[in-house]
Amino acid sequence: MSFRIVLAPSGMAFDAAPDETLLSAAERAGVAMPSSCRNGTCRTCMYRLIEGQARHIIEWPGLSADEKRAGWVLPCVAVAESALVLTNMP
Repeated sequence: MSFRIVLAPSGMAFDAAPDETLLSAAERAGVAMPSSCRNGTCRTCMYRLIEGQARHIIEWPGLSADEKRAGWVLPCVAVAESALVLTNMP
């Protein structure tokens, strides 16, 4: 099973397995996403969740409580729990 991940506004898309980070899945599919630390601290890869459900695989990713409530995720340490639409626009 895998989930379809769409990046807005470009419309680029890729599939992610439930146990695969969003960043790893994008790289495997040849889709470029910004990244640096790959451990949830630098915030280079921040995207906002527009549709769907994702979860972080570490307890305290480098996001504030307000950012989490607003739907921001760090793809380097997040996995999909459904099909997703993400944007890196505010």
